[in-house]
Amino acid sequence: MSHPINLLHLADIHIGIENYGRLDAGSGLNSRVVDFLRRLSQAIDIALDREVDVCIFAGDAYKNQRPNPTYQREFARRIKRLADHGVPVILLIGNHDMATADRAASSLDIFGVLDVPGVIVAGREELHQITCRRGQPLQVATAPYPQRSRLLAYDQFRNMTLDDLDMELGRIMDENLRDMAAQAQDRPDIPTVLAGHFSVSGAVQGSEQSVMIGRDVVVMKSLLADPAWDYVALGHIHKHQELNGGQHPPIVYPGSLERIDFGEEKERKGFVMVQLERGRANWEFIPVDARRFVTIRMDVTAADDPMTQILDELEAHNLDEAVVRIIIKATEAQDVLLDDKLIREALRPASTIASIIHDVERQHRHRLGAGATEELTPKEALELYLEAKNTPETRKTELLRYAESIFREE
Repeated sequence: MSHPINLLHLADIHIGIENYGRLDAGSGLNSRVVDFLRRLSQAIDIALDREVDVCIFAGDAYKNQRPNPTYQREFARRIKRLADHGVPVILLIGNHDMATADRAASSLDIFGVLDVPGVIVAGREELHQITCRRGQPLQVATAPYPQRSRLLAYDQFRNMTLDDLDMELGRIMDENLRDMAAQAQDRPDIPTVLAGHFSVSGAVQGSEQSVMIGRDVVVMKSLLADPAWDYVALGHIHKHQELNGGQHPPIVYPGSLERIDFGEEKERKGFVMVQLERGRANWEFIPVDARRFVTIRMDVTAADDPMTQILDELEAHNLDEAVVRIIIKATEAQDVLLDDKLIREALRPASTIASIIHDVERQHRHRLGAGATEELTPKEALELYLEAKNTPETRKTELLRYAESIFREE
């Protein structure tokens, strides 16, 4: 009898995101890029200590499909560590990895072109036969991100509306997933994993919406809860979650390894290790040392000495090496007493001060405090504006989603 398979499942590294970073003197890279690379190294270290047999990376290695050579080198170094230990690695193509133009190369295709031993680049729906580190057989069905432009290469789809294209893309995905499940049943005694990079019905979205490209086709959870699969390894959504309620097969998003922004402030970050056999998958979420994001909201409107209250409250928080934003609710009269220089001095233990926002109460309008405008990201400024206009929550969410595409272009 073969050994159970120790499977490493991780996703959504997004190397190249520099939000809230600065120059790291030791590496010459942005400090946030260093964070993401360190988390990947930490995951691989733990997996190797646990005698990992196979790795499934479920998509989105980089911020976009045009990573600079340094980022490519650093990612490749870490993947090579696994391959050098005899661990096969399946690299699934995510939406940030794939080129927008049809037939153009993805950011991961170089591994396939160089035929790196033990590394499989999965850019299409296909059932792979894998031999794991200790010789165990494994089937991995791969389903990369469903790309609308693939359909536009064919005449019959070119005049369709976006809604019709999405329906057609969803139908094709359903067919492909069912076909791969049927193929897997030809070898019913071998453990089988479905690896996919897409959104699933019932999944709780995180702030990855702020880094998504375009809109998603959603796969029904019921389609994935197929006995052909022993484990469903997903990527694309940054919030860790299991979608099948503890039933077999587990349908798991490991989440991202690092926080992208304050929308992920409260989320656990890490990866998943699975002990896999045919008909059984025991999985464990393993947290990593992701950088903390901390929001401190203070209401000083009733304070005679608002700065004393602010400094006392900041001293009560552990802000060591955190990315911090401060939101101070104050009256118009108090605003002139708020000293951002003193606040910044109190925040010296933090890694980055993302913003110091003066949320000033005014009789007729809600405005930012003097001098605070340059502290805001465009998204934060828009959020405050929409709040000041008492924009309905559903409308606010929709406007912020559309605004993200504009911010990315900028």
